[in-house]
Amino acid sequence: MRKVVIYTTTYCPYCVAAKRLLERKAIAYEEVDVTDNDELRTWLVERTGRRTVPQIFIDGQPIGGYDELFALEVAGEL
Repeated sequence: MRKVVIYTTTYCPYCVAAKRLLERKAIAYEEVDVTDNDELRTWLVERTGRRTVPQIFIDGQPIGGYDELFALEVAGEL
């Protein structure tokens, strides 16, 4: 089974949508809240090149955010 980690903030509607999609597909995930963690947020930007959340990793590889997750779903690859 693939390991999914989603980096979120408490105020992000796209984070909620991504988690709902994963839950609807019965895909287990680990959530990491970066709301008040500047150090982790900086690492996330350095790792992905993006400042937005959610940032989703599958098997340690960043895939992007909600739009990319949804595109995988549409393609039948999620």
